[in-house]
Amino acid sequence: MMEFEAVIGLEIHVELNCATKLFCDCPNNPGDDPNVNTCPVCLWYPGAAPRLSQAALDKAALLCLGLNAEIQSKSAFDQKVYYYPDLPKGYQLSQAHLPLSRGGWIDITDEDGSVKRLRIHHIHMEEDVAKLVHEMEGRNPISLVDFNRAGAPLVEIVTEPDFRTPHHAMEFLKALRTQVRYVGSSECSMENGTMRADANISIRPKGTSQMNTKVEVKNMNSVRHVGDAIAYEITRQSAAVQAGEPVVLHTRLWDPDKKVTLPMRQKFEGPCVPDPSVPPIELSPDEIEALSKRLPEMPATRAERFVNQHGLSAEESTYLSSDPEVAGYFEELLREGVQPRAALHWLTTQLLPAVRQRRQELSQTPVTPARLAALLSMLAKDEINANAARDVLSSMFDSNDAPAEIVKAKGLAQVSDASALEAMIDQVLAAQAAAVADFKNGQSKAAGFLIGQIMQASGGKANPKVIRDMLTRKLSSVSA
Repeated sequence: MMEFEAVIGLEIHVELNCATKLFCDCPNNPGDDPNVNTCPVCLWYPGAAPRLSQAALDKAALLCLGLNAEIQSKSAFDQKVYYYPDLPKGYQLSQAHLPLSRGGWIDITDEDGSVKRLRIHHIHMEEDVAKLVHEMEGRNPISLVDFNRAGAPLVEIVTEPDFRTPHHAMEFLKALRTQVRYVGSSECSMENGTMRADANISIRPKGTSQMNTKVEVKNMNSVRHVGDAIAYEITRQSAAVQAGEPVVLHTRLWDPDKKVTLPMRQKFEGPCVPDPSVPPIELSPDEIEALSKRLPEMPATRAERFVNQHGLSAEESTYLSSDPEVAGYFEELLREGVQPRAALHWLTTQLLPAVRQRRQELSQTPVTPARLAALLSMLAKDEINANAARDVLSSMFDSNDAPAEIVKAKGLAQVSDASALEAMIDQVLAAQAAAVADFKNGQSKAAGFLIGQIMQASGGKANPKVIRDMLTRKLSSVSA
């Protein structure tokens, strides 16, 4: 049986987080009530004159630079002609012939642990189309049009066909999302529709370089769905070719419930002609250089710095740097005086899970870096123990009180006074003679049991370090 390999390329639409649309001053809020954010430009009334948004151009250019692409000195808009109810003009303004940038790349980690570079062919700007809403009126299906989204600013990222596996596509989308979030051009949420990916998939005999008929797959609203759809389509096409059936150029939809791709329509490319209403974009070398200087420290550089400056592992640094909010919060903790390892531990194992459980954003949580740092300072000074710190952290989501005030109100201050603890230890040793005997007979686990009993007797307030030291001395004398 012939062995096949896949040839995959992605087309990714990213909605820019601009306040207004691409060619008019209407608010860029597609989720508002239907048809409230419209004007003669985005509805294309006679005489309407589009004006390119400078903010959209800047965000698009920064996105290109963040993906290692080369900004072109001249780019221009074209009329991508087709007729559909979601397109009021009868064409879409897009950069088909002279895109904003060419080239670019993203490095991913392949399944075997090696680094694989996946190239970008070009990135262009375009306007979004309106949204079709399909409903039932009685027993009759109807389709309504919401023009709020018409004219929203987009960029389309077109990759080279460098992908061979679903893993490549999924890792590329994750890395792209991180890069774009870092430059601040978009939230890149597939679940919320601010990033949409289509996959072009073909197969060929393994070891050959021929390009075969491709099939485009749409309607994938998560990174996992992209991987599942590509995997299914590779299997479907391979089975068809093995059975002697031709692969036909067309578009398919991913059905996430049935986990299959379904035929949608024949692939159609309408005419695309230069648009006379929007002047060409011309960027001088100085302007491009000025945009480059606005780029923040990117994730790979930040991760390397975390390794060198703070002694974190490469894996820990990559995890922290994969989200700009998480990385920023970590660095705020360090500026507040928290040690790197403590900051890493409490941020990743305690705070982030609690934030997700409450369906909050890290930037909106009441547990600010300054408040968490104050809590961790009390822990470092042995004023509270780790159990108490976790209890206080939970309370900080519902209270604006300082951590010290919460500790006082809950009576969670740690007991470190030797005289107060000694009586407690003596009481437990007297009550647990069997455990003491076990320890004398060489069963070291008995010490852990006794520490637990002392902690219980103290209501969880005893300092475990002090208890351990005092108990070790007492048990040693008993053993002797």
